[in-house]
Formats: sequence, C-alpha cells, structure tokens
Amino acid sequence: MTSDATVRRQTLFWLAATALVLFAGIGLRYPWPADEPRFAQIAREMVESGQWLFPTRGGEYYPDKPPVFMWLSALFFQLVGNLKLSFLLPSVLASIGTLWLVHDLGRRLWNPQTALFAVLVLAFTPQFLLQGKAAQIDALVTFWITLGCYGLLRHFLTGPHWRWYFVSWVAMGLGIMTKGVGFLPLLMLLPLALWVRNPGPGAEPVWRWRLLAGLGVMLVTLACWLVPMLVQVEFLGGETLLAYRNDLLFRQTGERFVNAWHHVKPWHYFFTQAIPVVWFPLPIIMLVLIKPLVALLRQDAKLRVLLAWVGLVLLFFSISSGKREVYIFPALPMLSLVVAVLWVNGRELPLAKRLDGFFRWLMPGIAALLTGLGLLMWLAPERLPGKLQDYADIVNAVATPLTGLGVALIVVLLWLRRSDLFVRLAAASLVGWLFVALLVWPRVDPYRTPQDMMQAVEQHLPPGAELGLIAFKEQFLLFSQRPLTHFSYLAPLLQQEQNAWIWMREAPNRHLLVPTDGELGCFDVSRAVSLGEAHRREWVLLGPDAVRPTCGTPARLQRFHYQPVTNGVLP
Repeated sequence: MTSDATVRRQTLFWLAATALVLFAGIGLRYPWPADEPRFAQIAREMVESGQWLFPTRGGEYYPDKPPVFMWLSALFFQLVGNLKLSFLLPSVLASIGTLWLVHDLGRRLWNPQTALFAVLVLAFTPQFLLQGKAAQIDALVTFWITLGCYGLLRHFLTGPHWRWYFVSWVAMGLGIMTKGVGFLPLLMLLPLALWVRNPGPGAEPVWRWRLLAGLGVMLVTLACWLVPMLVQVEFLGGETLLAYRNDLLFRQTGERFVNAWHHVKPWHYFFTQAIPVVWFPLPIIMLVLIKPLVALLRQDAKLRVLLAWVGLVLLFFSISSGKREVYIFPALPMLSLVVAVLWVNGRELPLAKRLDGFFRWLMPGIAALLTGLGLLMWLAPERLPGKLQDYADIVNAVATPLTGLGVALIVVLLWLRRSDLFVRLAAASLVGWLFVALLVWPRVDPYRTPQDMMQAVEQHLPPGAELGLIAFKEQFLLFSQRPLTHFSYLAPLLQQEQNAWIWMREAPNRHLLVPTDGELGCFDVSRAVSLGEAHRREWVLLGPDAVRPTCGTPARLQRFHYQPVTNGVLP
C-alpha cells in the first residue's frame, strides 16, 4: 500500500504539472473572440484613462458584468505592460487557487489519497483547463465560489473555524462583484443544516447566532464597490450613467435569469448535452459506480453535503431558460472531491476494473484517430469533409501539431500503461493541452485576430483620415493604430448607421469600416474597398464618396471616441 509520504510527493508533482500547463502558452497568442478581446480592451482602457469604477469599451460604459475580473486584468496589464502577456493571468492564477483549495479540502476532510485523486480529476476534466486557459470571468468566479465553499466546510466539518467562516462571506461578496452568481455557496447551508449538528457537551458549537454576522460581512464587502459606484452615479447624474446602473444591477441579473434573451435552452440541457461533454468522463464513472456511490452517501455526511450542493447548483441554473456550459463550471471543484472519494473506495471493485479496461482501449483509439486525422490533414486535405475544407488555412496550420499530439499520447499511454486510470487520464489531458498551448495556438492565432485587416486599413486610409466603426468587434479596438469613433456597440445597426452618416458628413476626410452582411441604406456599398475577412465576415472601407445624400434620423444621437494611449497587444 502506498505510504502517505509517497502520495504527498505524487500530489505535489501533479499540482506543479497542472500549474505549469496552465501557464504554458502565455504570450503566444492574442485575445480571441468572443469574450477575451472585450475584457482585454476594457482593462486597457482602465489603465489608459485611470477610470476603474466604470468599465468602458471604446469609451462606452460596459454594463454587462461587475468589475472585479476587469480590475484584475487591468492590474496585471499595468504591472506587465503588454496585454498579450497579461490577459490570461487572472484565469491561470484563479485556477491554480481552485486546485489548491480542492486539494486541501480532500486532505482535511478525508485523506492524502483523496486529495491526490481530486487534483487528477480537475486535471483531466475538459472544462477545468479549458476555462483556466481562457481569459473569461468563469475561472475567477469559480475560485471565489470554491473559496466560499471551503470556508463553510472548514467551519462546519472541521471546526469551528470562525475566521474561515467569515472568509467564505468575503469570498461570496467578491464573487458577486465578479459575476452575479457569486452567492452560490449559500446553497450549501441547506445540506449542512440537514446533516451537520453541533458537537456534544464541552465542545464549541458550530451553529450559533453569530452565523448571521456573515451576511453583514458580505454586505460590507459589496459596499466597498457599490457605495462609491452609486454615489458617483447620483453625484454625476446623467442618462448614460443611470442606464449603466440599472442595466448592471437589474437587467443583467434578475431579468436575465428570469427572462433570458439569448442562449435559450431546454430545462434538461445541462444533463443531456453539456455535462456529458464538458465533464467527461465523470458521468460515466459515477454511473458505473452508482451502487458504491449510494453506499458511501449513506455512510458519509460530508459526501452528502458536497453532492447535494452540486445538485442544488445544477437545479438553480436549470430553472433559468438561458443556459451555457460555463454556468455550471463552479460546481465542478466540489464534484471532483465526490468523484475522488468514490474512486479511492471503489477502484478495486470489478465494475471499476471493467471501466479501467474500457479506457485502456478507448484512449489509445482516440490517440490513433488524432494521428490519422493529422496525417490526413497533412498529406491529403482534399479528402476532408467539405466543412473542414472551408478552413483550409487553419487545417494546414494544425496538421503537424495534431499528428505530433497523437503520437505523443500513444507514447505516454504506453509508458503509463500500468498506472491508475486517473493518472493516465490526467497525463493525457496535460500533454494534450501542452501541445495546444505551445504548438496550435501560435499557428492558429493569425486566423483568430484582425491584425492583417487592421494593417490593410492603414494602407488604404489617406494621411490625416479619421476612422469610424459600426457593427464592430472589440479586437478592432485592440489592433487599431489610430483614434476611432463608434456609435454605441449596444445600439441597433440602423441607429449606428444613421449616427455614422451624420458623423461622415461633418468632415471631408472620414472613412467607415463596416461588414458586408448588414443592409446599409445610408451608404453606397458599391463604392466600398474590400479589406478581406475577419470573424467570418467580409469587411469594407467606405469613403466620403459612398455617403448617400439623405438618411433617416437616429432615435438617439450617440458617438464615442477612443484614442489608444498604450501599445496594448501590439507587437
């Protein structure tokens, strides 16, 4: 039987290996659509303007999310000085923090071996590294939610630990300031109330009226942001700031949950479509070992608390009509502990050995398939399906790395053929992400950014020209080498066009960058200069000769001016 010291060394190795993979690739790509360029540009504008209280995108207030993630992105940009190097750091560090919290809970609530397997579960579950290597809000809010759960569990299951209890409420406040769902650890109080009692006489109770002070701690944490923001809105006034406040506090939270206007999915979406993919192979493991899991749940109240909380989170998000895979990501860290306990106690059972045997065939099969696909892309791309041939440049760029990845996976699986299933899964996952970050990202990057197109803009614009944008993407702001004017990212296309028409007629040397898929009535698109494709759309440049004599009046006069100060992501 493996000693605790050996298990701790193995755990340290896997923690370090996962952290290394999370850091791999930083500086090798620019922010990619859809979300990364938006947050990178907001961080850039915070540093350039010194205005951190109200996030802006191209000079226009951004009301969709609270500011904590943007603050951290801006802080790292200010420290590093280049967005290409800094924009991934908040997600990477948050994921490492989540990994450590899960490991420490596994060690404290169960044993070092459970801590090891929980780390391995996160390393091989696709969603964890996918979010850890993306500059989106979800890795950070998952860290705050995991920290909130950690503090509650430390208090109720290993405590009392009042300091950790109140830390959990601070984490919830910061989570709400990152994304509205940061309060999710509160749902854990229900299973804790059902299955955790005060200790016997002579021991300090964990359930006391003092618990209610946690709510005050969370409100004080929120007030550090809300009070200055609300005071500034009231003090400065103005329709724009009032709209920002109402949109952020009401429309993007309660209204979005109750009456979602995009990503509308059926109630069962998470269970039938999302979880089988982003949490693979956890559903298979839990279904195969369902009887041992039920037996463990009867014996272990700690396990019941964690799995009940995961279920409550899934239920909470299933109620809303709007659903995305990232919504359920905060439940994954606690689920990894459940799966780890299950595997520690059930891996010697016949069903677990059959599962192991299934993956012994499946994983080399996937590796061989990747090798074959890479060779096909490399040697005979004309035989690929038509949809893949539409992306011939990208296919050619990834053919060699994909072939190398398949071969590397075969080698790793042969080397670790006698190792535990979770070790093989984690090793394959980390090797895969290393190839993606170090070899695939740099090759695909030119096709995921408008860098070439923005350079083409500079070549076609005459000296002293001004540039306007309608229906644009945030990446255009990142790669622009000149001041830009736009007409509200949030406004309907017709209103943007009508405001742009007014702007174009005010001065003779103004040009407009527009996509060709929108029907424009105020401009003669036949006079446009094509600049090529970006974001799967063709973009053209309209000059003064493309302005029609008449155009409708916009419902609201709006324009925003953005002038780059820092180099941002530019080489």
